[in-house]
Amino acid sequence: MLDKARLTGTLLTLSLILTACDSTENSAAKLLSPDETGVLKVSTRNGSTTYYTDRFEQPVGPEYDLVNRFAAAQGWEVEWDVQFSTAAVLRQLEEGRSHLGAAGLTKLASRDERLTAGPMHHNVREQLVCHREIILLPTDAAKLEGIDIEVAADSSYVETLEQFISARPNVSFRQTETRGTEQLLAAVFEGELDCTVADSNIVDINRRSMPELAVVMDLSPEQQIGWYLAPGSDSLAAIAASWMSSEAGLAAISAVNTRYYAYISEFDFVDLNTLVMRMENRLPQYIDHFVKAEQDTGIPADLLAALAYQESHWDPHARSPTGVRGLMMLTQNTARSLGVTNRLDPIQSIDGGARYLAGRYELLSEEIPDPDRYFMALAAYNVGRGHLLDARKLARELGKNPDSWSDMREVLPLLADKRYYPSLRYGYARGYEPVHLVQRVRNYRDVISSAFQ
Repeated sequence: MLDKARLTGTLLTLSLILTACDSTENSAAKLLSPDETGVLKVSTRNGSTTYYTDRFEQPVGPEYDLVNRFAAAQGWEVEWDVQFSTAAVLRQLEEGRSHLGAAGLTKLASRDERLTAGPMHHNVREQLVCHREIILLPTDAAKLEGIDIEVAADSSYVETLEQFISARPNVSFRQTETRGTEQLLAAVFEGELDCTVADSNIVDINRRSMPELAVVMDLSPEQQIGWYLAPGSDSLAAIAASWMSSEAGLAAISAVNTRYYAYISEFDFVDLNTLVMRMENRLPQYIDHFVKAEQDTGIPADLLAALAYQESHWDPHARSPTGVRGLMMLTQNTARSLGVTNRLDPIQSIDGGARYLAGRYELLSEEIPDPDRYFMALAAYNVGRGHLLDARKLARELGKNPDSWSDMREVLPLLADKRYYPSLRYGYARGYEPVHLVQRVRNYRDVISSAFQ
């Protein structure tokens, strides 16, 4: 017969065992397979090569497109879990809160040990990127001594730089948990930081709007990026790998390349002579239509012409794989909403673009003085009205003036800062792009305005 103490101990042991069993069952129940639920839970991060909201407030991005095609092929819905960093995505997988991590994840042996490796879909190189005025392209790494280098914490770049500097004790770098890779590239562009490290696809996309970024050197050979899955997800990984290598999967990868990467070319600074030449041989064909659009909408003709040059270089047949076309680069949906039946017709395009910009302008408060109101309308034309409203709300919270473009050009880039965008209604946006667009349009307008006098 058990004495009271032994009985109490036995009951306690049984209680702990049952609690552990319940915990295990509950943990497993948290993440039923998509075959059982019809839902694939995917963790990603905001970024131009992963997942973001476009100016029409629709989710887009290379990983977004690819995952949706994979899930549709299996008959599953996708439940998106947008995290603030790569490290957070990896934690979601490790803790069994997501089936799949789709965040441009570099294939690393250290990750293979912690997670289930999924199929890879692109090859990239990790590149050291600096402001072109900070450093010339060095052939000797010793020239990097004393250079201020910062990278995102827990990224693959940390391992790469640690290996790179192991034999170069005078070269150093630091990690940051408050800025992501694209925000660090923006800091380099603005001259606030000397250098950072980024995947080549991220660099290619961002150099279009940040021409002062210079690739100093490749820090790695080609590396694979793709998907990782929660530990023990071998079956799901096999399904994903089979689809990725199938005809449908390869077609999906090709579609992603066409939409997001194929049209990117090496960036050259805007040549003033080219602009002057096009003012002579292209602008005269359209100048009367810009004047007519001003009469109809109130938007200054030279501002419309400058925006059109920024969008298409006054090429009525301009197009991009993302679906925007024509002189004012309208999407099909926007054109349809404006009654534009042929986006390649320059008269319809100018009229539609002018009315769309006028709509962005009219929706802004009349208390915003011109030209600031025009600048904010241009920003909304570029990034979407929802993101502009987020930025105006954030400006108020930061004690800035939401009616001042001088203040807003400081706040808009914070839409890509993970300290702020998680609490915003429309989330992450590449807020530095509308800032750069407004500056370019203003520069073009200064030159173009003489043709309208």
